[in-house]
Amino acid sequence: MRPSRQACEGLQNPISLPAMIETYAYSRAGLLGNPSDGYFGKTISCLVRNFRARVLLYPSARLEIKPSSIDTPVFPSLHALREATRWRGYYGGVRIIWALLVRFAQFCDEQGMDLEERNFTVEYESNIPQRLGMGGSSAIITATLRALMEYFHLDIPKPIQANLILDAETKELGVGAGLQDRVVQVYEGLVYMDFKRELMQSRGYGEYEQLDPGRLPPLYLAYRTSLSEGSEVVHNDLRHRYETGEPAVLDAITMWASYAEEGRKAILTGDHKRLSELMDANYDLRQRTIRISQGNREMADLARSAGVSVNFAGSGGAIVGCYGDEATFRRLQQEMGQRNIAVIKPIIQPLPAQVHSFSGN
Repeated sequence: MRPSRQACEGLQNPISLPAMIETYAYSRAGLLGNPSDGYFGKTISCLVRNFRARVLLYPSARLEIKPSSIDTPVFPSLHALREATRWRGYYGGVRIIWALLVRFAQFCDEQGMDLEERNFTVEYESNIPQRLGMGGSSAIITATLRALMEYFHLDIPKPIQANLILDAETKELGVGAGLQDRVVQVYEGLVYMDFKRELMQSRGYGEYEQLDPGRLPPLYLAYRTSLSEGSEVVHNDLRHRYETGEPAVLDAITMWASYAEEGRKAILTGDHKRLSELMDANYDLRQRTIRISQGNREMADLARSAGVSVNFAGSGGAIVGCYGDEATFRRLQQEMGQRNIAVIKPIIQPLPAQVHSFSGN
């Protein structure tokens, strides 16, 4: 998929332009503290390399964002249209890449960065399950930002990258969200995040610490596509309750942050039992504070009946937790599989020979 000769027409010196740029970003799972990240809280999150977004960027005569298959409103049947909408919502990735380009241009202007006048084409595809709280939208934006930085030879600090990615969704598209997804997708690995108010208000970002994923106990991630509802459903309601000063919400945010802080210590000391208990406590508090759909409750109850801990990986639709041994993991897979729930082991660090494929449009 190299740019064609026609695509380069009108460029004064196409030979000097950079070759095709290829970048990736991955899904993620929140382990502790979620959803306190948007409320000066603390969280722990890890990358999930099992799913990824891929972006190709190359020089072209005009600036173009090419739609992928999820942007095309063509379906074999009305049933297929309905099922696809439950899976990915009403929007594809073009609008979020568009939003990032707007914020990126504004950021460069504000910073006095004089970008070269050369256009490009962006293509993308993603196999991250959408609208299940696994960071699918922010992964597409993260991969696109990485490509833009390489194309224009920019070195934007990682905390600022995360802010730019969040701004594309919140300020351009009006989506309710916090920094957690963007931080871990930029830093990668396992990250402890402290969004204390003083730091956020003075410099615009928190304190981010990369932890050793090797200190984690065995983790599972489970998800079911039929539970898709989108992060805005959770975040918008919680934001209203927070801004009106509802005591239960304010207390819960403080507790979620404390779970993440204690979870950091448990990871550093290898206290797997305590980490598992904290994940359960995080979920239980969320269940008391925020409306949880019946399907999500059933999935969490099923996990606990299999003998594993459970917490939401994000806004809903996917859960994460610790399991003790392979026999427990196989039992979990079997019981979840009977309900059409997929169960995987999150890959946090790069594999020795990780191979990607690009299906195109």
